[in-house]
Amino acid sequence: MLGSQARRIGALILGMSFALLATAALAQQSSKESPSAPTTAPVTGADVKQVSPSVDTPKAASPPTPSQGSTAVPGWNNPPADWTALSEKPQYASIPGRETNRLIQGEGREWRAFRNGKVTQYGGWIIAIVFALIMIYYLIKGPIKLHGQPTGRLIERFDAVERTTHWVMAICFVALAVSGVIILWGKYIILPWLGYTGFAWLTIVAKNLHNFVGPLFIFSIVVLALLFVKDNLLKGYDFSWLAKGGGMLGGGEPPSGRFNGGEKIWFWAGVVVLGAFVSVTGLILDFPNWNQVRNVMQEANVIHAIAAILFICGAMGHTYLGTIGMQGAYKAMRDGYVDEQWAKEHHSIWYQEVKDGKRPERIVPAGGAAAPAPGDD
Repeated sequence: MLGSQARRIGALILGMSFALLATAALAQQSSKESPSAPTTAPVTGADVKQVSPSVDTPKAASPPTPSQGSTAVPGWNNPPADWTALSEKPQYASIPGRETNRLIQGEGREWRAFRNGKVTQYGGWIIAIVFALIMIYYLIKGPIKLHGQPTGRLIERFDAVERTTHWVMAICFVALAVSGVIILWGKYIILPWLGYTGFAWLTIVAKNLHNFVGPLFIFSIVVLALLFVKDNLLKGYDFSWLAKGGGMLGGGEPPSGRFNGGEKIWFWAGVVVLGAFVSVTGLILDFPNWNQVRNVMQEANVIHAIAAILFICGAMGHTYLGTIGMQGAYKAMRDGYVDEQWAKEHHSIWYQEVKDGKRPERIVPAGGAAAPAPGDD
């Protein structure tokens, strides 16, 4: 019985061996018939024939044609060869507004070079020269003093409204001049010793002060021009005053009205003309949301700087004569009254008109209390 079981097990093993051999033969035959690449590396020296697969590759579908103006084109965002020329021409932009489709404005380089070059350099020298000439004149000539003795009788020079308007304009002008100097020349005269952090804070304060004080300065200019325009009309004797230099170079001061020829020139050339230039250009710079283009802002900036420099130069001369340069002049704007002798020597025609009752200004007797000027009471 054991022998028959052993024969059955041996037959099973032999049958399984034949089945494995048949399966291997069929697999080898199948591999020869299919043109696939060998799965193992060929044996060195063996006669193995390489078979290249012949697979039918489908043709690539042609891309759809983009619509006109579309950016869905290969290479549309590659930088052009002549970038400088194309970058300054209007291109496509999705942001609405004027000049939003222009990446670079070439005039900006010219404006920056002119503003940081000639305007800054020559403007600084002009202010320094004018200041030096004023100081030299003061050191040589000293203040203009009265030739006669004060009488004690006072004549009204400016009322309260005129003085208030003048002081508002003067304070605004000083704030604008100082902040403007910081903005234009600060990086040359302040940055080296204050440092970047301190200068950055100082410039921010100066810029905001300049922007917010500017409109008040414009308003004060308009009011002051309306108050003083009548007395600043040029008369024949003003040209004689100008021809003699106001007597500053000797020979006595020529007759003049309430304002002399020099004050009238300063009123029209400085307050009116230069004031108009700095006011209009200042508003353009102060309100960029008016949608003005860049070249308008650049031109306004240059005109504003040049007019402001000339304004500062004229104001230095006016301030000098109104303070330390002429005895009694500052008191006239501070208190509103001048001595009769001062009026007679510096504005003889005006003094005579007041004395004859042709003008509204009042005369206060010697020893009497100065009557309040119109608007003070």
